[in-house]
Amino acid sequence: MSARILMVASGKGGTGKSTVSVLLGGRLAAAGKKVLLIELDSGLRSVDIISGVYGKTVYDISDVLSGRCEGDKAVVESPVYKGLSVISAPYEGGEVQPEALRRLIGRMAPYFDFILVDTAAGLGAPFQAARTVSDMALLVLTPDPVTLRDGRIAADELVNGGCKNVRLVVNRVGPASFGGAVRDLDECIDTVAAQLIAVIPESAEIQHSAAQGMALPAGCLAFKALDHLARRLLGEQLTLAVRW
Repeated sequence: MSARILMVASGKGGTGKSTVSVLLGGRLAAAGKKVLLIELDSGLRSVDIISGVYGKTVYDISDVLSGRCEGDKAVVESPVYKGLSVISAPYEGGEVQPEALRRLIGRMAPYFDFILVDTAAGLGAPFQAARTVSDMALLVLTPDPVTLRDGRIAADELVNGGCKNVRLVVNRVGPASFGGAVRDLDECIDTVAAQLIAVIPESAEIQHSAAQGMALPAGCLAFKALDHLARRLLGEQLTLAVRW
Protein backbone atom coordinates (compact mmCIF):
# COMPACT_ATOMS: atom_id res chain seq x y z
CA MET A 1 0.00 0.00 0.00
CA SER A 2 1.26 3.47 -0.84
CA ALA A 3 -1.09 6.39 -0.34
CA ARG A 4 -2.28 8.75 -3.01
CA ILE A 5 -1.71 12.29 -1.72
CA LEU A 6 -4.41 14.91 -2.35
CA MET A 7 -4.17 18.50 -1.16
CA VAL A 8 -7.42 20.35 -0.57
CA ALA A 9 -6.92 24.10 -0.99
CA SER A 10 -8.64 27.40 -1.69
CA GLY A 11 -7.53 30.87 -2.67
CA LYS A 12 -9.45 32.46 0.22
CA GLY A 13 -11.15 31.37 3.40
CA GLY A 14 -14.79 30.53 3.90
CA THR A 15 -15.25 28.19 0.94
CA GLY A 16 -16.00 25.08 3.02
CA LYS A 17 -12.65 23.48 2.28
CA SER A 18 -12.25 21.68 5.62
CA THR A 19 -15.83 20.40 5.56
CA VAL A 20 -15.32 19.03 2.05
CA SER A 21 -12.05 17.42 3.21
CA VAL A 22 -13.77 15.53 6.03
CA LEU A 23 -16.83 14.50 4.03
CA LEU A 24 -14.74 13.39 1.05
CA GLY A 25 -12.50 11.41 3.39
CA GLY A 26 -15.60 9.80 4.85
CA ARG A 27 -16.88 8.71 1.44
CA LEU A 28 -13.47 7.32 0.42
CA ALA A 29 -13.39 5.40 3.69
CA ALA A 30 -16.93 4.11 3.06
CA ALA A 31 -15.61 2.67 -0.22
CA GLY A 32 -13.20 0.53 1.80
CA LYS A 33 -10.16 2.80 1.65
CA LYS A 34 -7.95 3.69 4.58
CA VAL A 35 -7.81 7.48 4.72
CA LEU A 36 -5.69 9.91 6.73
CA LEU A 37 -6.69 13.58 6.86
CA ILE A 38 -3.92 15.99 7.92
CA GLU A 39 -5.12 19.46 8.89
CA LEU A 40 -2.60 22.29 8.42
CA ASP A 41 -4.79 25.30 9.22
CA SER A 42 -3.15 26.35 12.50
CA GLY A 43 -5.26 28.66 14.65
CA LEU A 44 -8.44 27.99 12.66
CA ARG A 45 -8.88 24.35 13.57
CA SER A 46 -12.22 22.80 12.62
CA VAL A 47 -11.57 19.27 11.32
CA ASP A 48 -11.74 17.85 14.86
CA ILE A 49 -15.34 19.06 15.30
CA ILE A 50 -16.51 18.07 11.81
CA SER A 51 -15.00 14.58 12.04
CA GLY A 52 -16.24 13.99 15.60
CA VAL A 53 -12.80 13.72 17.26
CA TYR A 54 -13.15 16.90 19.33
CA GLY A 55 -11.86 16.23 22.85
CA LYS A 56 -10.11 13.03 21.76
CA THR A 57 -6.87 14.58 20.47
CA VAL A 58 -3.75 14.78 22.62
CA TYR A 59 -1.16 15.74 20.00
CA ASP A 60 -1.50 17.79 16.81
CA ILE A 61 0.37 18.29 13.55
CA SER A 62 2.63 20.91 15.15
CA ASP A 63 3.76 18.35 17.75
CA VAL A 64 4.56 15.87 14.99
CA LEU A 65 6.39 18.22 12.63
CA SER A 66 8.48 19.69 15.45
CA GLY A 67 9.50 16.23 16.63
CA ARG A 68 7.71 16.37 19.98
CA CYS A 69 5.91 13.11 19.17
CA GLU A 70 5.77 10.41 16.52
CA GLY A 71 3.10 10.69 13.85
CA ASP A 72 1.08 7.70 15.02
CA LYS A 73 0.53 9.29 18.45
CA ALA A 74 -1.32 12.20 16.81
CA VAL A 75 -3.59 10.00 14.65
CA VAL A 76 -7.17 9.74 15.91
CA GLU A 77 -9.81 7.64 14.17
CA SER A 78 -13.11 9.34 13.49
CA PRO A 79 -16.02 7.79 15.38
CA VAL A 80 -18.35 9.23 12.73
CA TYR A 81 -16.64 7.99 9.56
CA LYS A 82 -15.17 4.51 10.00
CA GLY A 83 -11.84 4.18 8.21
CA LEU A 84 -11.07 7.92 8.37
CA SER A 85 -8.23 9.00 10.65
CA VAL A 86 -7.29 12.58 11.50
CA ILE A 87 -4.25 14.57 12.58
CA SER A 88 -5.58 17.93 13.75
CA ALA A 89 -4.01 21.35 13.48
CA PRO A 90 -3.04 23.17 16.70
CA TYR A 91 -5.37 25.73 18.25
CA GLU A 92 -2.65 28.32 17.83
CA GLY A 93 0.91 28.70 16.61
CA GLY A 94 2.92 26.05 14.86
CA GLU A 95 4.87 26.20 11.62
CA VAL A 96 4.63 23.91 8.62
CA GLN A 97 7.99 23.07 7.09
CA PRO A 98 7.87 21.31 3.71
CA GLU A 99 10.64 18.83 4.49
CA ALA A 100 9.10 17.86 7.84
CA LEU A 101 5.72 17.31 6.16
CA ARG A 102 7.39 15.27 3.44
CA ARG A 103 9.03 13.02 6.03
CA LEU A 104 5.75 12.52 7.88
CA ILE A 105 3.85 11.61 4.73
CA GLY A 106 6.64 9.26 3.69
CA ARG A 107 6.27 7.42 7.01
CA MET A 108 2.47 7.33 6.84
CA ALA A 109 2.00 6.49 3.15
CA PRO A 110 2.52 2.71 3.47
CA TYR A 111 -0.40 2.44 5.90
CA PHE A 112 -3.08 4.36 3.99
CA ASP A 113 -4.73 4.39 0.56
CA PHE A 114 -5.32 8.15 0.59
CA ILE A 115 -3.77 11.02 2.52
CA LEU A 116 -5.77 14.26 2.31
CA VAL A 117 -3.88 17.41 3.25
CA ASP A 118 -6.27 20.19 4.28
CA THR A 119 -4.24 23.36 3.76
CA ALA A 120 -4.83 26.83 5.15
CA ALA A 121 -6.50 29.30 2.80
CA GLY A 122 -4.19 31.34 0.61
CA LEU A 123 -0.67 30.67 -0.65
CA GLY A 124 1.27 30.65 2.61
CA ALA A 125 3.51 27.99 4.16
CA PRO A 126 0.82 25.27 4.54
CA PHE A 127 -0.16 25.63 0.85
CA GLN A 128 3.46 25.58 -0.30
CA ALA A 129 4.34 22.60 1.88
CA ALA A 130 1.31 20.61 0.68
CA ARG A 131 2.11 21.45 -2.95
CA THR A 132 5.50 19.75 -2.72
CA VAL A 133 4.08 16.40 -1.57
CA SER A 134 0.75 16.09 -3.43
CA ASP A 135 -0.23 14.05 -6.47
CA MET A 136 -3.38 16.11 -7.05
CA ALA A 137 -4.83 19.41 -5.86
CA LEU A 138 -8.54 19.96 -5.28
CA LEU A 139 -9.43 23.65 -5.29
CA VAL A 140 -12.63 24.19 -3.30
CA LEU A 141 -14.24 27.46 -4.36
CA THR A 142 -17.61 29.15 -4.13
CA PRO A 143 -19.26 30.78 -7.18
CA ASP A 144 -18.45 34.44 -6.53
CA PRO A 145 -16.01 36.72 -8.40
CA VAL A 146 -13.52 37.26 -5.55
CA THR A 147 -13.21 33.58 -4.69
CA LEU A 148 -12.87 32.60 -8.34
CA ARG A 149 -10.18 35.24 -8.94
CA ASP A 150 -8.23 34.05 -5.90
CA GLY A 151 -8.75 30.47 -7.05
CA ARG A 152 -7.14 31.31 -10.38
CA ILE A 153 -4.11 32.70 -8.55
CA ALA A 154 -3.88 29.48 -6.52
CA ALA A 155 -4.30 27.34 -9.65
CA ASP A 156 -1.54 29.27 -11.45
CA GLU A 157 0.75 28.87 -8.44
CA LEU A 158 0.16 25.12 -8.44
CA VAL A 159 0.72 24.70 -12.18
CA ASN A 160 3.79 26.94 -12.22
CA GLY A 161 5.16 24.92 -9.32
CA GLY A 162 4.85 21.69 -11.28
CA CYS A 163 1.43 20.38 -10.16
CA LYS A 164 -0.35 19.54 -13.41
CA ASN A 165 -3.24 17.68 -11.78
CA VAL A 166 -5.50 20.47 -10.50
CA ARG A 167 -9.26 19.94 -10.20
CA LEU A 168 -12.05 22.37 -9.36
CA VAL A 169 -14.74 21.70 -6.75
CA VAL A 170 -17.48 24.34 -6.83
CA ASN A 171 -19.10 24.37 -3.40
CA ARG A 172 -22.24 25.93 -1.92
CA VAL A 173 -24.10 26.21 -5.20
CA GLY A 174 -27.75 27.21 -5.06
CA PRO A 175 -30.53 28.62 -7.23
CA ALA A 176 -29.28 32.19 -6.76
CA SER A 177 -25.61 31.41 -7.49
CA PHE A 178 -25.69 32.19 -11.20
CA GLY A 179 -27.08 34.81 -13.55
CA GLY A 180 -25.68 37.80 -11.67
CA ALA A 181 -22.01 38.48 -10.96
CA VAL A 182 -21.18 34.94 -12.11
CA ARG A 183 -23.10 33.75 -15.16
CA ASP A 184 -22.77 29.98 -14.91
CA LEU A 185 -20.50 27.03 -14.16
CA ASP A 186 -18.63 27.61 -17.43
CA GLU A 187 -17.51 30.99 -16.13
CA CYS A 188 -16.21 29.32 -12.97
CA ILE A 189 -14.21 26.84 -15.04
CA ASP A 190 -12.90 29.48 -17.44
CA THR A 191 -11.90 31.87 -14.65
CA VAL A 192 -9.97 29.31 -12.63
CA ALA A 193 -8.68 27.40 -15.69
CA ALA A 194 -9.04 24.03 -13.99
CA GLN A 195 -11.05 20.94 -14.88
CA LEU A 196 -14.31 20.63 -12.93
CA ILE A 197 -14.61 17.47 -10.85
CA ALA A 198 -17.58 18.22 -8.55
CA VAL A 199 -20.44 20.62 -7.85
CA ILE A 200 -21.69 20.52 -4.26
CA PRO A 201 -25.01 22.20 -3.50
CA GLU A 202 -25.68 24.61 -0.66
CA SER A 203 -26.89 22.33 2.09
CA ALA A 204 -28.46 22.81 5.50
CA GLU A 205 -27.64 19.14 6.13
CA ILE A 206 -23.92 19.83 5.68
CA GLN A 207 -24.06 22.82 8.02
CA HIS A 208 -25.87 20.82 10.70
CA SER A 209 -23.74 17.68 10.47
CA ALA A 210 -20.47 19.66 10.45
CA ALA A 211 -21.46 21.75 13.47
CA GLN A 212 -22.60 18.71 15.45
CA GLY A 213 -19.84 16.29 14.39
CA MET A 214 -22.43 13.94 12.93
CA ALA A 215 -22.59 11.92 9.72
CA LEU A 216 -24.05 13.62 6.67
CA PRO A 217 -27.49 12.10 5.89
CA ALA A 218 -27.26 9.68 2.98
CA GLY A 219 -30.39 10.88 1.25
CA CYS A 220 -29.44 14.51 0.68
CA LEU A 221 -28.13 15.95 -2.60
CA ALA A 222 -24.85 17.06 -1.00
CA PHE A 223 -24.15 13.49 0.11
CA LYS A 224 -24.65 12.25 -3.44
CA ALA A 225 -22.36 14.96 -4.84
CA LEU A 226 -19.57 14.07 -2.40
CA ASP A 227 -20.05 10.37 -3.01
CA HIS A 228 -19.68 10.97 -6.75
CA LEU A 229 -16.54 13.03 -6.12
CA ALA A 230 -15.03 10.14 -4.17
CA ARG A 231 -15.99 7.63 -6.86
CA ARG A 232 -14.44 9.81 -9.58
CA LEU A 233 -11.21 9.90 -7.59
CA LEU A 234 -11.40 6.10 -7.42
CA GLY A 235 -11.54 5.94 -11.20
CA GLU A 236 -15.24 5.67 -12.00
CA GLN A 237 -16.49 7.51 -15.07
CA LEU A 238 -19.57 9.32 -13.85
CA THR A 239 -21.61 11.97 -15.59
CA LEU A 240 -21.52 15.27 -13.70
CA ALA A 241 -25.16 15.61 -12.67
CA VAL A 242 -25.65 19.23 -11.58
CA ARG A 243 -28.58 19.56 -9.15
CA TRP A 244 -29.34 21.98 -6.35
